[in-house]
Amino acid sequence: MSIPQPIKKSVLGVILDLDGTLLNTDGIVSEVLKVFLVKFGKQWDGREADKILGKTPFEAAAAIVEDYGLPCATEEFVSEITPTFSDQWRNIKPLPGASRLINHLKGHGIPMALASNSPRACIESKISCQQDWKESFSAIIGGDEVPAGKPSPEIFLEAANRLKMEPSSCLVIEDSLPGVTAGKAAGMEVVAVPYLPKQSHLYTSAGEVINSLLDLRPEKWGLPPFKDWIEGTLPLEPWHIGGLVIKGFGRGSKVLGIPTANLSTEGYTTLLSEYPSGVYFGWAGLPVRGVYKMVMSIGWNPYFNNKEKTIEPWLLHEFDEDFYGEELRLVIVGYIRPELNFPSLESLIEKIHDDRRIAEKALELPLYSKHRNDPYLEVSDRGDHKNS
Repeated sequence: MSIPQPIKKSVLGVILDLDGTLLNTDGIVSEVLKVFLVKFGKQWDGREADKILGKTPFEAAAAIVEDYGLPCATEEFVSEITPTFSDQWRNIKPLPGASRLINHLKGHGIPMALASNSPRACIESKISCQQDWKESFSAIIGGDEVPAGKPSPEIFLEAANRLKMEPSSCLVIEDSLPGVTAGKAAGMEVVAVPYLPKQSHLYTSAGEVINSLLDLRPEKWGLPPFKDWIEGTLPLEPWHIGGLVIKGFGRGSKVLGIPTANLSTEGYTTLLSEYPSGVYFGWAGLPVRGVYKMVMSIGWNPYFNNKEKTIEPWLLHEFDEDFYGEELRLVIVGYIRPELNFPSLESLIEKIHDDRRIAEKALELPLYSKHRNDPYLEVSDRGDHKNS
């Protein structure tokens, strides 16, 4: 159930950014640049990610050409790489919560506009494979349809004009600083969903900063609330992850009293970019032991200030011994909350145990319990432990 929130301001229409807000464009960009830069003897290491975020394609290309010292003009770079990007847009995935938000607003008759610095044709190509997206927007505006892209407010003002609304009655949802700046300059309310990790502190001008679209509470802006939260959890389309259990930082049992079964993130770079940091839950299978309820953290653990994003499942069962090196398979079926920082170790531990109680109760519901039999878990009957 959604927790009632005080209304910040009632809005009538929503203007959404596309890249990094609704679509995981960064995953495609990284894959294309990794291959393309090899031609110049360069290696894409992502160091330009913050410089190209929210920029027009030409501005982003100029930043890459300059910083990598490429022996070509920006125009030449754009000309060569554009066809490759065009071929890849069909593989682009929505970010978690994107389709849910679009369908929710459309279902309640809330006018929506899509406003992106990308050219209009590129926008059309990116959303063409997303079911019913194009038809859901009353207006679509590309960066080539206004004199200046974000951080100029022109694209958002044009969106409001096409929606036939006053700018002050519009809510902008953006992932980049240029986009937030543009929305504020247009006189609109702005919700920021920072795409780059650990950047939330830079978005102070936004009316609200959220971890992901899963955490958006439309009722805070006078819009109809989501009705899909169940017992403090949000059902997700199940997704799978697995691998060998590795040694983590050693603080799960020793510091927190909570024995997590860390998984290596190797091979899961794309998945980690798709799923926001936060607390999830589902079922865990140890093929020679059994299937167990599980609650899982994905993220940087702000209290401990991790340098890398980690995957830390907590199997809700008392084991007699460690199982390092064993294969662990996870079916994630729901979401509980965003990753948070805590003022004390005690408050962190208390919250983790709250997460456990929520997950244990929710996994008894038929909606979630049915996934205990997911074939991916592949449990053997040879184990000494009974399934729990």
